[in-house]
Amino acid sequence: MERKIRVLVAKPGLDGHDRGALVIAQALRDEGMEVVYTGLRQTPAQIVASAVQEDVDVIGLSCLSGAHNELFPEVVRLLKEQGAEDIIVVGGGVIPDEDIPFLEENGIAKVFTPGTKTKDTADFIRHKIDEKDGISAPIMDSPNKIEHIGIAVKNLEEAVKFYTQMLGLKLLGFETVESEQVRVAFLEIGETRLELLEATDENSAIAKFITKKGEGIHHIALNVDNQQERLDALKNAGVRLIHETPKLGAHNNMVAFLHPKATNGVLLELCQQAEKAELQGHADGHK
Repeated sequence: MERKIRVLVAKPGLDGHDRGALVIAQALRDEGMEVVYTGLRQTPAQIVASAVQEDVDVIGLSCLSGAHNELFPEVVRLLKEQGAEDIIVVGGGVIPDEDIPFLEENGIAKVFTPGTKTKDTADFIRHKIDEKDGISAPIMDSPNKIEHIGIAVKNLEEAVKFYTQMLGLKLLGFETVESEQVRVAFLEIGETRLELLEATDENSAIAKFITKKGEGIHHIALNVDNQQERLDALKNAGVRLIHETPKLGAHNNMVAFLHPKATNGVLLELCQQAEKAELQGHADGHK
């Protein structure tokens, strides 16, 4: 049986308006959570004391007075002081966008701005609780970045003209990957790349993709470390893979694809520079 999530909704400071807090409290109750509302004009110390006494999982802070940059971090600080830093703290109210990074850096898990659907708030809380309980914890660290986005095209030269002349992207070069029956153009955009893919054989994967779906985004590639370790972990977690071991692809990358049925319909590629993958393999072999 799924355990009840306990949430304490609090109004810190001198803010005398609590309609929004009451709406959130009722919405979370409707979502099956147990909610404690502490009332108006609570000090951070009172809020933390109530949270510890009530044994809550989450504190939801609401502030309309503009004092959120002082009050919210103080609640986080006092939780740590009380050894209760495992309580998740979220915030809401009239909070400028420019203040949100500061609050998140100081321990606020999420700031919900006006207009946020209450269902989205509840879903976020549930996800954070699952994460804390280890139910939805990632099996490995996050990928480093989006390595590239692969775009299937019928005519590589014409596509390159559009992206370079119309969009101003820098062409890095061309490469033919015989094993994949594809010719690739690399275009730089920030720290990532676009890869335009033209089939060199009518039986290739790119040719079949264009026949079935037309030109468009074919895959998204994520740059990762410990590529083989990741594939093994994904396989053990029941994730369907196209490749269980990496193979050499374009741009001297070792590549492996996850099956779209496991990724909400998106063909995801995990890639790692061949030299790094080889070094990692040697390191693992000497453990």
